[in-house]
This record gives sequence, structure tokens and C-alpha cells, in this order.
Amino acid sequence: MVDNVQHIILVKSVKGGVGKSTVSTQLALSLWESGLRVGILDTDICGPSIPYLLNVENNSVYQSESGKWVPIFKGDDKRLAIMSIGFLLNSRDDPIIWRGPKKTSMIRQFINDIEWGDLDYLIVDTPPGTSDEHITIMECMNEITGKCDGAVIVTTPQEVSLEDVRKEITFCKKTKIQILGIIENMNGFTCPNCSECTPIFSSDGGKALASYANIPIWGTLPIDPRVGTLSRNTQSVLSGLSNSTFADVFNDIVKNKIIKS
Repeated sequence: MVDNVQHIILVKSVKGGVGKSTVSTQLALSLWESGLRVGILDTDICGPSIPYLLNVENNSVYQSESGKWVPIFKGDDKRLAIMSIGFLLNSRDDPIIWRGPKKTSMIRQFINDIEWGDLDYLIVDTPPGTSDEHITIMECMNEITGKCDGAVIVTTPQEVSLEDVRKEITFCKKTKIQILGIIENMNGFTCPNCSECTPIFSSDGGKALASYANIPIWGTLPIDPRVGTLSRNTQSVLSGLSNSTFADVFNDIVKNKIIKS
């Protein structure tokens, strides 16, 4: 249930492999470390990665007496709640072999039948694409009046990624979901030893797309191998990489674009 959830933010991208789940976990962890009550919902039915990223794979969820699912909580104060279909699988190697109706039914359950409790923010990590699951998510968001702040679009700077992300922007507009901003991920590689950032792909494609679509650019993020380790220790870049570009971007997003919005 989202009755006591104040704000919902979707993290979206048509393209797979752009780091959407990493952005989702770091948004959640950054808000959590800012003293807020946060939930993260993994709606990628076929490829759930949030349990792995947050190092909670061996946990199991259960249903309460009311029949609602109880999420996994991190920390004694239970200010960080996590839900994913990964918690319902016997093994991380088990595939989900479901047709569209069963997947959409599960997503509706995840959005409507989880006992989140009191949350300031719920971050929803969505799967790539614009098909059944995404239509269901958007329908659910439109049914929850005043809860969904909007969507954050994640892209990488290459043209092949930008081409797909344009479709996501059109999808959000057609389904009447506000786009809050664009985050460009993998804009260069940050050396963990010298902190020098070297371009690998093209750069600033996200900025160009934001300008073209008249959408705010929320920041550009380099590839930094240290970020994955932080997430698995339930630590955000704000505390674990405080002097990094990654931390500067997320600090600005949390303080100036999410909390103050």
C-alpha cells in the first residue's frame, strides 16, 4: 500500500545496460543517508538486480496477517525498505518465464499490496522497454493521485542509447507522466587511483538530448568502479566517495532537485 508514501519517483530508460538500477540504488541510499524514510521497488520481473546491488539476496519476504507483502528492511530503524521479485525466487539462477498478463498482475501487486509503512520517498526501478509492464506501472501511477512526482530518465552518451531514450520520453508524455530530468551515465571512466576521467564513449549526448526535448539535465556521471562496492555495503556516494564527481551530482540531485522540489 502506498497510502503513507509521500513521494514516488520512477527511474526509467528504454535501453538496458545504462546503469538504471545503479542510479536507483544510489538515489535511495542518498535520500536514506539524508535522514529520510525510503523504499526501493524493483519492478524488473525478468531481471531483478536490486537484491544483488544492495547485498540482500539471501533474504526472504513474507505475507502479513492482512495478506500484504512485508519488504526487507535495512538498519535497526527500518528507514530503508526493499522489495523485489528476487526475494521470491529459490535461486538467483531461476528465470521468470511468464506471459504479459502474469507479469502485469505481479507489478500491480507490488505497487498496491506491499506494507511499506510511512515513507518519504519510494524509488521505483523499472525494466527497460515500453510494453506491458511499463503500461501497468504508468496506469498504477495515474491511479494514485498526487503520489507520483514523475520520472527520471537514465541514458548513456552514445547515439544508439539516445535514440532509444527518445522513445521513453515520448512514452512518458503519452502516458501523462512528468519527466523530472535526465541523468547521463557512463560519461567517461574515472580511474580509482588517480581520479582522472577519460572519455570512452562519446560525451554530452545526454545534455544534447535534454536540450532537444526541453527537459532539465540532472547531471552527468562517470564510470566509477568504486560505486558498486559502496552499494553492496549499503553506503551512498555521499558518504563513501564524498570528493567525487558522482557524489557532487547526487548531492545536487538530492538537495536541490528532489527534496526542495
